[in-house]
Formats: sequence, structure tokens, C-alpha cells
Amino acid sequence: MKVKKLTKRALEEAADLLLEGGIVCFPTDTIYGLLAIATDKDAVERLFSIRRPSNRPFLILIPSLEWVEEFGLLASKAHLLLMERFNATFIFYKKNAIPLFLTRGRKSLALRLPPYDSHVFELLSLVNVPLVAPSANPEGEKPASNIKEAMEYFGDKIDLYVDGGTLKAKPSTIVRALYPKGLRLVREGNIPFDKILSFYKAIITSSSSLIAAFPLESSSLDLFGPPFLPHH
Repeated sequence: MKVKKLTKRALEEAADLLLEGGIVCFPTDTIYGLLAIATDKDAVERLFSIRRPSNRPFLILIPSLEWVEEFGLLASKAHLLLMERFNATFIFYKKNAIPLFLTRGRKSLALRLPPYDSHVFELLSLVNVPLVAPSANPEGEKPASNIKEAMEYFGDKIDLYVDGGTLKAKPSTIVRALYPKGLRLVREGNIPFDKILSFYKAIITSSSSLIAAFPLESSSLDLFGPPFLPHH
């Protein structure tokens, strides 16, 4: 078990350890999370044994919106605009089979794209793959607000603790994305749902004004389809 202050060197060490199959306690854009490579079955299963005896699927942090497509999830471009703008957690229904070690038999997956200026996004950029990221607490307990509390919960079960100080943010707001259009609040957290909903309504009523305010690479935008599907 190691403890490191949040520095560039600690970020690099955390990335190396994750890519080797390790588990890292890290300050995310909301609260402390327990991170493992989402495509590494052994690491994910190890984290489940430590963190979640109920076997509910973990939140996944993604380094880019392309991973919504890679996971084969039903998401309109309007949903992706919201995901990037608000950095909330979005639950998407799956179109195709996703590894059972991620879904735990469920029909959906929860993803979040962290803010581009956050430390956790920098870490995602270093590993360049998604990370499972449950909060740093045993299920049913209060999330750790600092490294000391996280260490009291997990001790040497975690390979590296990265100390980003005390975090006082709320957990992320969770929204279910209904395809082809629609939203449903699951949990209100750090972002008021009415802000997300208001912007979503603006997308529906005026796509041209949205493009001007929030441009994408493409000048033409079909906001409600087609769904993002995996490459075959």
C-alpha cells in the first residue's frame, strides 16, 4: 500500500499501476473513487470483491465520447451533448452484448465524462481507456472525503492512495437517457437536474441555436439519431 500526494509524478505512477491491473484510490471530479481499468476483467472482479458485495454494476469514467459507441449503447447525439456539457452520470441502455463483468446482468451501463480540466480526466488521458470508479466507501457507508477515511475503510486492499486533500463536493447527478429521446432523473447530486433538463429542451426546440452555442466538429447535426452502435 502506497500513499502519494497529488502531483504529476503521482498521476504517472497511478496510470502505470492501473495498466498493470492495480486499484487506485483517487480524487475524481466529485468525490474520492476506487479506480480500475474497465476492460481488465481481473481488476474489475477484484474491485467488486473489495467494494460491492451486492454485485450492482460500477460507474465507468470515459476518456472520450467515442466509448459510448464502443460499448454499444443507445445514445442520441443530444444525449452526448448533455454528457459533455454537464459532466453528469448518464445511464444508457445497451444495444449489443457488453461483458458480463461490467453489466452484472443488467441491461444498461452508467458512464461519465469528467471535465477536461480535472485531474481524473488527466489520468484517463494517460491510460486512454475507461475506468470503473465506485465511490471510496464500503457499500452502505458514507463516501470517504479524504485519504485518511478511505484508508480506514480499505487499508492495504488498495494498491495506491493519491491524496488530493479533503473533497466536499456532492456525488454526481445521475440521469437515465431514454432512447431515442427523453431523460429521467435517478439521483440529484452536484448538478441540478433542472439545468440539464432546460438545456435538453433547448436542444429539442432549436438545434441551430444550440450548434452556435455549443459547436461540434460537424456542421450538420441529427440530434436524435442514428444511435451510436459498435463497429462490426
